[in-house]
Amino acid sequence: MRPRGIGEWLAYGLLYLSIVLVTLPVAAVLFILVSRGYSAISWEFLTAMPRMGMRAGGIFPAIMGTLLLVLGTVAIALPLGVMAAIYLSEYAGRGRLNRLIHLAIVNLAGVPSVVYGLFGLGAFVLFLKIGVSLLAGCLTLALMILPVIITASEEALQAVPQSFREASLALGATRWKTIWNVVLPSALPGILTGAILGVGRAAGETAPILFTAAAFFLPRLPKSIFDQVMALPYHLYIIATQVPNIPQNVQYGTALVLVALVLLVNASAIILRSYIRRRRSW
Repeated sequence: MRPRGIGEWLAYGLLYLSIVLVTLPVAAVLFILVSRGYSAISWEFLTAMPRMGMRAGGIFPAIMGTLLLVLGTVAIALPLGVMAAIYLSEYAGRGRLNRLIHLAIVNLAGVPSVVYGLFGLGAFVLFLKIGVSLLAGCLTLALMILPVIITASEEALQAVPQSFREASLALGATRWKTIWNVVLPSALPGILTGAILGVGRAAGETAPILFTAAAFFLPRLPKSIFDQVMALPYHLYIIATQVPNIPQNVQYGTALVLVALVLLVNASAIILRSYIRRRRSW
């Protein structure tokens, strides 16, 4: 075999090995969660209110609280992130200000989640006097995922061919009409990718909602955006570390529900993204 062929086989082997090394830990985690937690999954576990300090009953308020936090976070962060990406991609130049904004976005993406939680506590809970509530938690999580959405949306907008803009402008459309009717629809699949990444991070975070939104034991659903909520990440942390005599299968079952919920939300967004991509003509 020629050296070039050996090099290709080595490259393929390294690529396949990397796939195995990435896939095996994920499969192991799912196997452990399913094998140790499936016995706790029941209709009552998914739909009942918690009782006896979370030692009995179900996790329905935590499931709904997580969904409300995720939906509220995306509703706040997605429009702001897309508008910021439109400005950076379509209106801002390539000067010093643009570089400073990009540097700030990159730095914000690397800030630990507990810092966002402390900021949310100081800014939303104490300074704006929103209190520990669903709204404060959504605002804090929205700030946390904004860098991801801005970066993904900007890349999606820049991937739209420049000829699309030129053709629209040549037909007499204004710059904003071109962005709204041509650029944004073409970039929508990439924007949804940023939203998917943001949802995955927001749904699994504990530290930000620990300071701003989560309640230890709340056997009811929130009545307004100013009420506290239970959430699966915080609920899992409490029953695993703070509540004695909790059966192990309940802990793993809660973790399994959290993973399944995140996968369900992400799968819905991926299906929508695939549908939009199939309708795209380029």
